[in-house]
Amino acid sequence: MHRYQILQAWGKILKGEHPSLSLEITKECPLKCPGCYAYDSGHLGGGQTLRDLNDRRGQALVDGVLEVVDRLKPLHLSIVGGDPLVRFRELELMIPPLLARGIHVQIVTSAFRTMGPTWASQERLHVVVSIDGLQPEHDARRAPATYDRILKNIAGQRVTVHCTVTGQMMKRPGYLDEFLEFWTPRPEIKKVWFSLFTPQVGDQMPEILSAEERGRVITDMLQLRKRYPKLDMPGAVIRQFASPPQRPEDCVFALTTQTLSADLETKITPCQFGGKPDCSSCGCVASMGLAAVASHKLGGIVSVGTIFNASIKIGRTWASRRGNSGEKHQAKDPLQVLQIEEVNCGSLEQRTK
Repeated sequence: MHRYQILQAWGKILKGEHPSLSLEITKECPLKCPGCYAYDSGHLGGGQTLRDLNDRRGQALVDGVLEVVDRLKPLHLSIVGGDPLVRFRELELMIPPLLARGIHVQIVTSAFRTMGPTWASQERLHVVVSIDGLQPEHDARRAPATYDRILKNIAGQRVTVHCTVTGQMMKRPGYLDEFLEFWTPRPEIKKVWFSLFTPQVGDQMPEILSAEERGRVITDMLQLRKRYPKLDMPGAVIRQFASPPQRPEDCVFALTTQTLSADLETKITPCQFGGKPDCSSCGCVASMGLAAVASHKLGGIVSVGTIFNASIKIGRTWASRRGNSGEKHQAKDPLQVLQIEEVNCGSLEQRTK
């Protein structure tokens, strides 16, 4: 990570803007996964569901995504669904202009079909493949995106594996170890991330982890990261699962990421999960990562979170003034006087272990 990227994000926050954007580019998905938040009845709020929306196809989708990006100017774009590979042809058309804008683009998919032949060589393009457990459980939950099909479709690619840990998995000792033992030796795998299943308030589902199981996941991951270098989760991030942000208002990820659904207009709040997520049981790895950063103290005195909260307030004030004046005012970058240099993320991790 480079300091100029941190400064760019901070500059947008100070102007009341979101550094990150998540777009559900399609309402379609060939999978019917139990517990999928995107198709939950409360995901969009207001009695509407993802499948009720009018999504776009063809050039209309490409133009729509580029229009949203040019208007909101995110630094990081996450393309989700449904499954984005349902719109593979449109992705092939939109990826080059998105990358040309200097945006980091992440595509989250089940890998139910092949990917672009040049995707692996694109510097700012990142593909995340969702794999929910070992082959018997995954194939039962996520057909037709089975292990065999995933292995075929990621050949020649460089992908991140993302696994959502569920209560069912933790009934079997050594489950995460077996998962990492299978996936990490493969050359297509750059890294592995684990999230924990995040329920909605009031849910009663077998996927939900008990407090004991959650604690065991944390203990297991802290040990496994030492044995599997591709488990790209610093100790500080893993430990954050023990004390997730208790409200969306306390979640750095929720506050810095705007999420739009498949019509490219409907806002999903309070975070990507929509509805009423049970924040006390949040298992989002992105939320934990940013929460760990926020808890870090600069010089051992002031936390990054304190500076972030002050910046959010400043940004909201600026945004309110712009709205009241009706002006599309471009504020000067308040951080441009700072010298651009690389941040040594490794040393930060050492300090937060």
